[in-house]
Formats: sequence, C-alpha cells, structure tokens
Amino acid sequence: MREHEPNRLKNQGFYKEDAYLRAEKRVKSLKGFYWHAFWYVVVNFFLIVFIGSQNTEFWSFGTFSTAIFWGIGLGFHALGVFGKHIIFSKSWEERKIKRYMDQENKRWE
Repeated sequence: MREHEPNRLKNQGFYKEDAYLRAEKRVKSLKGFYWHAFWYVVVNFFLIVFIGSQNTEFWSFGTFSTAIFWGIGLGFHALGVFGKHIIFSKSWEERKIKRYMDQENKRWE
C-alpha cells in the first residue's frame, strides 16, 4: 500500500456514512409527507361527511374549506419533499444537455 492509501480508505468510509445519512434524511422526509397525506385524506373525509350531513347545502365552500386550505399546505409540503425532482429531474437535465450539445455540433458542421 502506498502512503496515501489509508487516508483514501478512511475517506471512502466517510463518504459512505455521509451518503447513508443523506438517504436516511430523505426517507424520513418522504415518510413525513406520506403520513401528512394519509391524515389529510382521513380527517378531511370525516369532516366533509360530518359538515355535509349537518348542512342543507352540501356543495358550499364551508364544506370543503378545510380540505382546500390544508391541500394548499400539503402541496407546499410536497414541493419541499420532492422539490425540483418533480419537474427538473436528472433525466430532464441530461436530455437538455444532449439537445444543446447536438445544436452546437450542428452549428459547427
């Protein structure tokens, strides 16, 4: 082994641990979002049924207001969890890079 080999092996262990911690954090945020979505469906189902049964006018704003405003919050939670991966995924980036490189190559031909 060369002199810098032990440091390289230590660094690999550090990077694996760091990758594990990032993956664990991502799983926790996904789990949090899925629980949020689960409770959104359960609570709003019962609220809509309860309020709708009490109200003579079922299709009113009051019946669905909690679901609407909580849905907006759930949407922001989804953006926080999935963020740029929803629209600007890695495959999208690769396709755009390839497209621009092809355009450059055609320009110089």
